[in-house]
Amino acid sequence: MNNNHISREITVFHNRIAPEKGVLVGYGAVIEALQLAVPLPSKLALISEKRRKYQTGDWQVLTPRHQPQETVYGHLVFALKYEGLNLLFFKKLFQKIEKTTIENWVKSEPLGQYSRKIWFLYEWLLQEQLEITDLKEGNYVQLVDEVQQYTSNSSINSPRHRIRNNLPGTVNFCPLIFKTPKLENFVHANISIMTNSVFNGVHKDILLRTSAFLLLKDSKASFSIEGEIPTQNRAIRWGKAIGQAGNRPLSKDELLRLQQIVIENSRFVSLGFRKEGGFVGEHDRSTGEPIPEHISARWQDIDILIDGMLNTCNLLEEGNFHPVLAAAKIAFGFIFIHPFVDGNGRIHRYLFHHLLAKMKFTPQGIIFPVSAAILERINDYRKVLENISQPLIDFIEWRKTNDNNIEVLNDSIDYYRYFDATLQSEFLFECVEYTINKIIPEEVAYLQNYDAMKSWLDDRFQMPDKTVALLIRFLEQNNSKISRRARDKEFSALTDEETEEIEKNFKICFEKQ
Repeated sequence: MNNNHISREITVFHNRIAPEKGVLVGYGAVIEALQLAVPLPSKLALISEKRRKYQTGDWQVLTPRHQPQETVYGHLVFALKYEGLNLLFFKKLFQKIEKTTIENWVKSEPLGQYSRKIWFLYEWLLQEQLEITDLKEGNYVQLVDEVQQYTSNSSINSPRHRIRNNLPGTVNFCPLIFKTPKLENFVHANISIMTNSVFNGVHKDILLRTSAFLLLKDSKASFSIEGEIPTQNRAIRWGKAIGQAGNRPLSKDELLRLQQIVIENSRFVSLGFRKEGGFVGEHDRSTGEPIPEHISARWQDIDILIDGMLNTCNLLEEGNFHPVLAAAKIAFGFIFIHPFVDGNGRIHRYLFHHLLAKMKFTPQGIIFPVSAAILERINDYRKVLENISQPLIDFIEWRKTNDNNIEVLNDSIDYYRYFDATLQSEFLFECVEYTINKIIPEEVAYLQNYDAMKSWLDDRFQMPDKTVALLIRFLEQNNSKISRRARDKEFSALTDEETEEIEKNFKICFEKQ
């Protein structure tokens, strides 16, 4: 392994335009030098020739005094210090270089915090010990820098390395999330107070009806995201399942139960965890060959990945990890694994509800219609999914099967358990905020306005509930007017003066919304 050419001067790197000419360092430099089979980090590190320190969307620019030693180890120390922890990178690195090289790094600085972190990571990720004796001295240091990334609220001491393991996950599933200004603003905003203010002073009957409507709205939206138009009964049945989110422990059997609810007709779908390859995408019209946009985890890896995901879910719940961040890690992890032939998307969105309810982020009895918010931001949702899926395609080897499915040929399990969930967490927080500030208040206001209109109609005309509902629907569909057809048929008993009075009162009740 040549340590003499790690850094390199660039202006463009893998289609990313640098903000200025500089020297690529850290993770990006090592990935390039060793040709590691990993996607580039969302932010690369650059040493500025102009001696400036700043950040852009894709770059962290530092000054020449931050230049690391021109060795792989020097760049790893730089990366851990300034770029945060990248578990996928370290797993692929350790599989690429000799075990004795790691041992030499640690023995050269046995008490150095970064050498100890590398030592711990090797043994944790590979589940294999190095030929190094346990430390007997030295202060304990945190594995993950809590200034840069979100960590577990409780750490586990590793006396061998004098390391506090504060990873928010298990060895078989541990996505990490960087602390961004957007996420920090969300985390420190008291969203529960915002939520309570929406419901403050609202009659209990309105809350119950709001909750029922939001369940159905979210159910229908989740089907719509998949391009399906469900029957009313099917939408109600899935909405009922969403309403029970958080009540049952998450397990493999629970995931299978949810799939059975989602899939109404299983004649053409194989239920249960996949026993074949899988992908999301299209088939070539002329040849039928697969054109994948996302490649699912190998079916042989599903048991390990789902067990890891469930164990991490329990760890996050018990450790009081932030509910929205936990929901993003688990739900997006599930959809990237894609363990079922069908039903993955709806169960993925169910997991948002499960974590938010189980960790008491949402008020009891109220479901945040996250799918409805996603549907209104469907292009952003696709981009968030593609943020993980698209870079991975370049690192997964596959071949077409006889039935135009795909078979993954290389070891790909680590791509699904060690991903960066930062962008996905930001997106979920935005959807939660949207439901609190727009979707839920609009529904509460609608029901309050509906009740005001109904009360007026009851007092003025003594209309039955069914007729009131029909009249209001006609008014909504016809720009606050009763159509000529409705006046000639269903509401022929109304006079012109009464019709005008109804239309005027409808505007008073509804148009202020």
